[in-house]
Amino acid sequence: MNQVNMFDVNFDNYDFMDLLEYIDKSIKERNQSYILTCNVDHVIKLRKDKEFRAVYSEAGAVVADGMPLIWASKMLGKPLKQKVSGSDLFSRLGDAFEQRKYRLFFLGSAEGVPERATKNLKAAYPGMNIVGCYSPSYGFEHNEEENQRIIQMLTETQPDIVFVGVGAPKQEKWIYRHYTSYRAPISIGVGATFDFLSGSVKRAPDFMQKTGLEWFWRLSQEPGRLWKRYLVDDAQFLVLLLKELRKRDKIKGGRFE
Repeated sequence: MNQVNMFDVNFDNYDFMDLLEYIDKSIKERNQSYILTCNVDHVIKLRKDKEFRAVYSEAGAVVADGMPLIWASKMLGKPLKQKVSGSDLFSRLGDAFEQRKYRLFFLGSAEGVPERATKNLKAAYPGMNIVGCYSPSYGFEHNEEENQRIIQMLTETQPDIVFVGVGAPKQEKWIYRHYTSYRAPISIGVGATFDFLSGSVKRAPDFMQKTGLEWFWRLSQEPGRLWKRYLVDDAQFLVLLLKELRKRDKIKGGRFE
């Protein structure tokens, strides 16, 4: 599989079927690795967060989660195949998870939310094998006792895939610090996915997802929490894109000197 380097991130040029192939292989070989779904917010955070960069350097796979990244890849002449969003994993790969009877564990969101997400998924995919779910306490990532409880839970239930939905970069850092302890073949941060699956947060309509306006929908749903992320932090992405375009032109120019 080829990689595309943009914004100092090595993206695996995967669509959902490529990602499933990676998951299948990791589970079959019982390797431990984690998948990162990189969006514009990650690209910005990576600029100033050393630990987050370390998380990226050891990832098993990095996929592009966001239409702006897909558009940027096309503008830069190295097109990525598809937006591979954590929120779309179950709608795109739910049948495969069900058929393969993969053992799934849901970690994250508010109390009762992963249970409702489980119930809704089981209604859509009756054979889906969800072996456990847990809503961690607030600030759990700094609580050694709570972390040990979660690791014990994961060790006992032996999931093939651990889905962690506590927001970025917290979820990715938590996985990075602990995935070799609980030894699941695949771990992946999925943000607000449990909220969407449970129905506690409404997801953007399809046309907004496809046209890159999902951020606007999310902002309108939770303005108090998300205004800084979308209107201040992520606005820096345009500056980074211009730098990438300049870098590309410089390389092109150099080739013909």
